[in-house]
Amino acid sequence: MDKIFSDKINILKALAITLVVSGHLEFRFFDMFPPYSFQLALFFFISGMLFKDKYLDRVLEFIQRRVKSLLVLYFLYSAFYAAVTVVIFKLTGKFWGMELSWKNFFITPFLNGHQFDLACPMWFVTQLFMTMITFLFLQRMFRERSEKFRFIIYTIMGFSAIPLSKIFELTPVFLIIVRTMFSLFFVYLGHFYTRNIHGKHNIFTPQILGAIICIQAVLWHFNRDFDPVHGIGLSYVLVWARFDSQIIVPVLTSITGIWFSLFFINVTYDYLKNIKFIKLIGENTYHIMANHLFVMYIITAVIFKINGIPMSERNLHNIYWIFNPVQNTYLYFVLTMLITTYTGAGLKYIKSRILR
Repeated sequence: MDKIFSDKINILKALAITLVVSGHLEFRFFDMFPPYSFQLALFFFISGMLFKDKYLDRVLEFIQRRVKSLLVLYFLYSAFYAAVTVVIFKLTGKFWGMELSWKNFFITPFLNGHQFDLACPMWFVTQLFMTMITFLFLQRMFRERSEKFRFIIYTIMGFSAIPLSKIFELTPVFLIIVRTMFSLFFVYLGHFYTRNIHGKHNIFTPQILGAIICIQAVLWHFNRDFDPVHGIGLSYVLVWARFDSQIIVPVLTSITGIWFSLFFINVTYDYLKNIKFIKLIGENTYHIMANHLFVMYIITAVIFKINGIPMSERNLHNIYWIFNPVQNTYLYFVLTMLITTYTGAGLKYIKSRILR
């Protein structure tokens, strides 16, 4: 993988996590692409871009690397947030999460990952682990098959996930199956892009841009922008397989959103590559995902303290609530990105010193 392509992937990761944080603050950078209409699919796509075929013959090594890079840190963070949740409960009387149990600590992360509200965005980590392990074995199974065959199989998986979620009862196990089918499609697309498109075909032409805008304009007809009456439209909640009345729109808007993200990075790369903070964001997406709701909670606590508002007021709202969003949304966003990014960088520095 050449350095420019590697740098672009890192910037793409920075964009993806920035969209996740802004989505939780309910504002958007790209107006035609609402929060959560493609951001999680983009992360799966990036994971596919980074998948190396050498691991098809080194299965144990791949699993060990994924356990080390994803699960070990996940459970360290889970232990931290278990302690934080207990402390907050002692101070405010509000327990942000499920009851403490071995099941909720070790099993629930793989079912829905919402055992601790402050760390609930990390549900993606365990789902990514399950998706990538499944992808490895499927690729091994299909290694003698043509690319066309693999493309068809993964496409069927991606487009079948939503209809299946409406036909069968969404038990915890079936919920995992639906999420995995959906995410596998985008992992494959990322891998397909790296192997068959990057450096071989230019898909960022004015004509394709025009086509994407036209498609998104049509898809926008289905958008409800988080309206509680009409549903969420282009946005979807993958963790609960909540697609409302949509059948194929979430898949299509994920594809258009991913293309637009790649296009955006391609167009702005010469400028963004020189911004060190963006590089730092891309290198610390895990820590940003794990900590941004906690940082928002702390920001709210500080604002409450300054304004003499009791923390009992915070207990009346859900974990995503922020104080006076009209005035404070962008303050929350800037502070959260700064604090979580440098927290991640700091933790990596401490780790490097300890293991040196």
